[in-house]
Amino acid sequence: MEHDQEKLEEFKTDHKTQYLYTVYVSELQKLEEAQELADSDPEMAELAKEEIETLEKQLQNQFEEMDRILESAKVEEAKPFGVMLEVRAGAGGDEAALFAEELAQMYLAYAINQGWQTTAEHKSVATMGGYKEAAFEILSPDVYDAFRYETGVHRVQRIPSTEKQGRIHTSTASVAVLPMRKKPTIVIDPGDIDMEFSRAGGAGGQNVNKVETAVRVVHRPTGLDVRCESDRSQLKNREKAMSMLIAKLEAAFEEEQAQKHADVRSNQIGTGDRSEKIRTYNFPQNRITDHRIKESWHTIESTLGGDLQPIIDALKKAQSEL
Repeated sequence: MEHDQEKLEEFKTDHKTQYLYTVYVSELQKLEEAQELADSDPEMAELAKEEIETLEKQLQNQFEEMDRILESAKVEEAKPFGVMLEVRAGAGGDEAALFAEELAQMYLAYAINQGWQTTAEHKSVATMGGYKEAAFEILSPDVYDAFRYETGVHRVQRIPSTEKQGRIHTSTASVAVLPMRKKPTIVIDPGDIDMEFSRAGGAGGQNVNKVETAVRVVHRPTGLDVRCESDRSQLKNREKAMSMLIAKLEAAFEEEQAQKHADVRSNQIGTGDRSEKIRTYNFPQNRITDHRIKESWHTIESTLGGDLQPIIDALKKAQSEL
């Protein structure tokens, strides 16, 4: 019997299948000996036939088991171990920045309730409070599955505290959920990178104020840039910034591919594009509406407090029914 030699070589060198491979080789040697005996001695051929069939079945089972182990490992490696969550204020000035911060706190509250690790990698605070932009690392194998449909433009309708005549204002903020994987699918040419260093802002002691630990990385071919200032070590911030940039580039590539293939986009909730308006938070009517699945919830306070599960479940259900 013959099996794929390239796969056998992979089984031989991978630590997950090395032991099974040695068993496979031992069984293969027994099969060859049984076949030699059957070929050289016609009287023994009938006796050897049953052993040959048994050994061939065992070898096939062992090959399939090794193949399953490595395929499962590849799927696990491709699965995101966490996400980079970005929020940006859109139209609406100060109110948009306040809303961007509320969205960030909503996701972080949900993540903390799930027991996931969260780190603020970069925050740019607006003059009147709120986030002009912010990036957070959230680590868990389950986080991307929960937040994958949150990318897009979120809209808020409410009366700002500074509004004297009671008029309802509409503001927006965009959310991007960027999966982070153990094995990136994109390789960055170091020559395409510009790196800048500065002092990290905010509280953090003398080291934060006096040492240039904050890192900004710019990918010249695309213009994409990331900032990281969460760690007191410049080296760690550089490593995190590169991981963030890779996640951004992978997301941009996936978005580009989705736009090229209409059949892919028709089989998912929305486009996955951060410019798509996906949800409205209407405060006067205490109503949240997801425009992609045309479903509403009258739970603004609890949802912004981190109780996202009903919305997450509804989006997953809608996706499974496509």
